[in-house]
Amino acid sequence: MPRRPSSTGSPTGSPTTPRNRTPQPVRVHRRSFGDFVKAFLAFVALLVLVVGVPGALATQLGWPVPSTWDPQEWLTNELSVGTFLGILTFFVWLAWAQFTACVIVEMKAALSGVGVPGRVPGAGPSQLLARQLVAALLLVGATAASLTPGLSQLGQSLDTNQRGTVAAAQQTPGGGLFAQQQEQAASTAAALAEQASQAEAAPSTTKDGDTKYYRIQPPEGRHHDSLWEIAERHLGDGRRYKEIYQLNKDRVQPDGSKLSEASLIRPGWIMEMPGDARGGDLVEMPDEAPNVSPEVEQQIHDYAKTGGDRAQGSGGGASQVSLPEQRPAPDQQPAGDQQQAPQATTPTAQSDGFGLPEALLTAPLLAAGLLGALGRRRRQAMWQSALGSVGGRRGMEPPTPTGDAADAQDALLVGADPEGVRLLDRSLRGLAASLAEESRALPTVYAAWLSNGDLHLQLAQPAGKPPAPWQLGQDQTFWMLARSDAERYEDGDTAAPYPGLVSLGTMDDSRLLLNLEAVPGIVSLSGREADRAAVFASVAAELATNGWSDRMTITLVGFGQDLTPLAPNRLRHLDGIDDLIETMEAETRQRRGALGAAGQDSVLTGRTGPAQHTRWAPHLVLLAAQPSAEDAVKLAELASDASRLGIGYLVGTETGDLPGASWEMEITGQGKLLAPLLGLELEAQLLPTAQQQAVVELFVQADPDQNPDGPAHTPPFLVDISEQGRPAVYARLVGPYEIIGLDTPDGDRSALLHEALALLLLHREGVHPRVLSSALWPRGVTEDVRDALLERLHAWLGTDPDGSPRLRTDSTGRLTLAKSVVSDLDVLRSLYHEATQGRGINSRQVRGRLLTDALVLVRGPLLADRPEGRYRWLTHEIIDAQLPLLVADIGLALSAFHLEKDRAEKAIEALTAALNSAPADERLWHELLRATHATGDTARLQALAADLITRSGARGLPPRTEALLDELLPNWRSGAVAAG
Repeated sequence: MPRRPSSTGSPTGSPTTPRNRTPQPVRVHRRSFGDFVKAFLAFVALLVLVVGVPGALATQLGWPVPSTWDPQEWLTNELSVGTFLGILTFFVWLAWAQFTACVIVEMKAALSGVGVPGRVPGAGPSQLLARQLVAALLLVGATAASLTPGLSQLGQSLDTNQRGTVAAAQQTPGGGLFAQQQEQAASTAAALAEQASQAEAAPSTTKDGDTKYYRIQPPEGRHHDSLWEIAERHLGDGRRYKEIYQLNKDRVQPDGSKLSEASLIRPGWIMEMPGDARGGDLVEMPDEAPNVSPEVEQQIHDYAKTGGDRAQGSGGGASQVSLPEQRPAPDQQPAGDQQQAPQATTPTAQSDGFGLPEALLTAPLLAAGLLGALGRRRRQAMWQSALGSVGGRRGMEPPTPTGDAADAQDALLVGADPEGVRLLDRSLRGLAASLAEESRALPTVYAAWLSNGDLHLQLAQPAGKPPAPWQLGQDQTFWMLARSDAERYEDGDTAAPYPGLVSLGTMDDSRLLLNLEAVPGIVSLSGREADRAAVFASVAAELATNGWSDRMTITLVGFGQDLTPLAPNRLRHLDGIDDLIETMEAETRQRRGALGAAGQDSVLTGRTGPAQHTRWAPHLVLLAAQPSAEDAVKLAELASDASRLGIGYLVGTETGDLPGASWEMEITGQGKLLAPLLGLELEAQLLPTAQQQAVVELFVQADPDQNPDGPAHTPPFLVDISEQGRPAVYARLVGPYEIIGLDTPDGDRSALLHEALALLLLHREGVHPRVLSSALWPRGVTEDVRDALLERLHAWLGTDPDGSPRLRTDSTGRLTLAKSVVSDLDVLRSLYHEATQGRGINSRQVRGRLLTDALVLVRGPLLADRPEGRYRWLTHEIIDAQLPLLVADIGLALSAFHLEKDRAEKAIEALTAALNSAPADERLWHELLRATHATGDTARLQALAADLITRSGARGLPPRTEALLDELLPNWRSGAVAAG
């Protein structure tokens, strides 16, 4: 399969290459009325000087040629006024001839495309004047030439035509890579094949003189030459810079270095130009440039000889982020090696409306990070609440989101790819561990591509053969890991090697993660303010919650103050650029000093050392506000050494012109992320304001410090626990899964129906159909298959006696169960709620009976016998934390009930039963120590203390447990020493 030519490698070239590169955006100059006026005046001036002056001289003063050719007569003639006029006329004619020669030389150079024009002897000011007049005259002619093919183009060779075909294919990112572009790929492949065959058939038909060359000019002020601008001037289209790059990539330049990056060229370098290059004053042909210095002419000749080697280059070197080669799609691979299809491309996610925010549906890594962080926040809230009181406390049931927050939560559940995050994290850490074992440094990674489940790392420069199971990709700067190989990795304690990777968007079926930490300078983002804000919010949210990072600092300036609840330990907000510059100047100095003291040359080498978990955490700066010119220069100075220090800068700009910007991107109103010099055109990953606010609302609601003294939350579903409330369908989820009241479905669909019912029972508030389908089919499913399952589930559950279906759809389109379908978890929650907040408050007898009945329902962990490979959606849930807490609360409440009547043995029995389901709950152990102490049996208390010490292992007992033992058993420490 043909692939889009890649350009990869080191951006820095040799060690002496300047790190702070400042490519400037090219302004396409539109011809104005003033330009036409200048061209007209130049034409008039040339007409007067070249034609008018000799006409006037001839008519008024005569020809400068004397009437006689006798030198003796010239010397013997008497000196007169006429003689002086004749001499003066001769010199005027001579000046005219010199100026006319200058015009001819300049006109020839401009029209033929030949570079530095020949110098007319002694004609410094005259040639300068001629050059300016010719340039002004051709100012309009250049525009016409760029729109209308010249005569020279009509006779171009087939080789030139084929080269244009390749260039056209290169202008489309990803061209020839994916199935939907196979037709274009086929034509490109044919062109390449024909071009290659012609090159082999006639390798010696090209002469140096048939090829045009360009010499890179030194900077003028803040303006630097760039391939884009060269292509704009001499090829008529800046996007054709890739043709120039491909012609010159990896060829040795006069200073001994090579072109390895499209955005890094040096004065004095020579560029071979495509055959249709024309115009300007610096395109040179080695056999037709007699007026350049012999040294330059020799350089061009030597450089022309390197053209045959360019196809054999290593491919190393470019910060142009290019697509990796794509392996066969999952349905084209052998059955035993199929890969998981991206969730964002499932038909259900595309064809089903329901109003879920697409920005979250199509961002699987961002959604997984947000979902994981939200789950951790809710668990933290429950545990903090658990330390507050025993019964009726706030936090057992997190608030149920509504409105936009509910839609955002559903979109996270549908769009999240936690398995992809897990594999990415394990793969990167596994790579770091393998390199450390081989005493090899981590290579600098500019970008990562996730394509059909495979991971491709694009290196800044070749780094040798990767450690197994990694493989070399399409060239020396791509390391590739197949998904099947990634699944072999296990969790490890290696520090995250590339925490600065963040999703920017997708190109066809491939997702790009740019390593902001590794960019040698500033990444600038231009576009409308609202569009830029959506990109910044997405980048900030993913960096703050992703699963492939450890510690990190993310500084937000000019936006994002409301984003800090997503990760208060990572995100910080600064009010203005002045504060940012002051902060970053201090941190830059500190990091330079720390690296020097540690003997490290960069943070990458530090991450593989013994202090990998305590140092070298990245600091990423996201500046959405347009900096002033002075502040932009300061930022550029700070960013010049940032990649070595583990600091990255993403800066917003209204104009796209930002000093120190190594990589320039633009977000369009259509959601396209463009980076011409990087060769990228992505479907941008965005987090618009509405979705951003909805996500933040989820986190604020789950904040454990939000209204800590507020009322307890009522369970979302309470059942009638009286004899009259017997349900029609009863499912046991706490322990082995059993269903009473329904026949077991026949065939292989039984397991799928049971899983769907379990999901609905755990979400009595309702389940979005897309959430249900993504939970049951994480690899994706078509809409008709999902609908068929819902029909079977509807038929299996049946109807109530009044004819109403037990599977229903509410006003929001979510699937809900009738009250006649109940689980033991519903009963467990209802019993505890009634005992602590209902009838049990005023009746001790009722409270004891309800708590006892509740504890009897606990038969083990949730869905204890679930089959392997199913119920993976439970990783998104917090029920695994809720159920042990609920059981512990029931045990504690029942223990307190018995201790009120000094029934210590009954209390111990209740606590022991609760510990079977919540063995890590410290509160249960504390109450068990108190109940055992209440028996008066010191030996039994000592045995329990010894058991606790054994369970704690090397970590030792928690401080509060030690304090309680000091109170109940003062000599427990000596007993522990004796036992040890």
